[in-house]
Amino acid sequence: MNLIFLGAPGSGKGTQAEFVSEKKSIPPISTGNMLREAVKNGTPAGLAAKEYMDRGDLVPDETVIGILKERIAKDDAQNGFILDGFPRTVEQAKALEDMGVNIDLAVEIYVPDERICARMGGRRVCDACGASYHLEYKPTAVEGKCDACEGNAVQRVDDKPETVLSRLKTYHEKTAPLRDFYSERGKLKTVEGQEEIADTTRLTFEAIGC
Repeated sequence: MNLIFLGAPGSGKGTQAEFVSEKKSIPPISTGNMLREAVKNGTPAGLAAKEYMDRGDLVPDETVIGILKERIAKDDAQNGFILDGFPRTVEQAKALEDMGVNIDLAVEIYVPDERICARMGGRRVCDACGASYHLEYKPTAVEGKCDACEGNAVQRVDDKPETVLSRLKTYHEKTAPLRDFYSERGKLKTVEGQEEIADTTRLTFEAIGC
């Protein structure tokens, strides 16, 4: 089964993709990791991508998909894969189709914007060891101090309200239209994100049939 996970930043789609990967024994394929591996291995598509990356330019969709096709030809992806970070736009989804990469299901983890803002706004990360906390769901024993190393538990720039709202705006403009794209093809499954991760996982497994 070839899957794509959709969802706004902070929706938990990455977590659910990990659970499905373990359950079905199919690899999650990160676009960034895939590009770096192709460049490192010196494949033709990797060398083409390197020229753009060295200039600081975006790698064209055709090159990315060429590298993706190299990656999914490997043994571990013969029973399926989960795409992480691609496609991000309808144009990229169409390019996937045009190059013969079949997607069986696009799984959307839906969480309302206000819950995402609350969820991400409450995140805190230790500036020393990287341990993660949340003001509501996983608070530190001592306010502002990491339980593990007593470093400072701080709010990352990515989790500040203005940054979260900007990221959500970009998602709704660029990536959310993929819902209609895959819905029109009968390939969209929407899962309502729950407060408990385990409940979301159960619904995700049901949607996929695993």
